[in-house]
Amino acid sequence: MKKLVLATLVASCFAGQAFAHTPLCSCYDMGDGTILCEGGFSDGSSASGVEMKVQDANGNDLIKSEINEDGEFEFEKPSVDYKVVFNAGPGHDITIDGKDIVE
Repeated sequence: MKKLVLATLVASCFAGQAFAHTPLCSCYDMGDGTILCEGGFSDGSSASGVEMKVQDANGNDLIKSEINEDGEFEFEKPSVDYKVVFNAGPGHDITIDGKDIVE
């Protein structure tokens, strides 16, 4: 019984640590036809390699890439309504409507 309780406590501690950070992502219209997004996590960890998507109003992918080693993702502003999706996995995603990205 003691082993079961200990295993449960250890598993609970690690599960809490796995979700101890919150994703952060902000996007800016640079005024020259490009959009710059910066991403990371609230605990200071890098978002390098996190999937980034730019999708049209119907959810179709226009651009699919990832956050670079500097925590950035830059793309040409689409001529259609769009949204940016920061996808770091279940419970760690952020969607930003293109209408909310301003200079």
